[in-house]
Amino acid sequence: QVQLVESGGGLVQPGGSLRLSCAGSGILLSINFLDWYRQAPGYKREWVATIDKGGITNYPDSVKGRFTISRDNAKNTVYLEMNSLKPEDTAVYYCKCGPDWGQGTQVTVSS
Repeated sequence: QVQLVESGGGLVQPGGSLRLSCAGSGILLSINFLDWYRQAPGYKREWVATIDKGGITNYPDSVKGRFTISRDNAKNTVYLEMNSLKPEDTAVYYCKCGPDWGQGTQVTVSS
């Protein structure tokens, strides 16, 4: 059974940083594409980062230069490092691997 568990969300001031984690079980994240998405209240779920099997990363313009996705194969975990956070980054953040989604972790950017 595949399980993805996100952690690391919380409340942070504008300009601050957070690192989200997505721990996988029942699946090897090292040989799969892994995506991070986010969803703010009243908005559609939005893609924010991808890392492929070779470690190539991709981001939308809205987070490029501020967010970094990375992977620790030994821990079967993928991370999303978020810097220079803005209030508009407030959302529930989800990791996705193939058809499987995690339960999400709340990120709130507010002073």
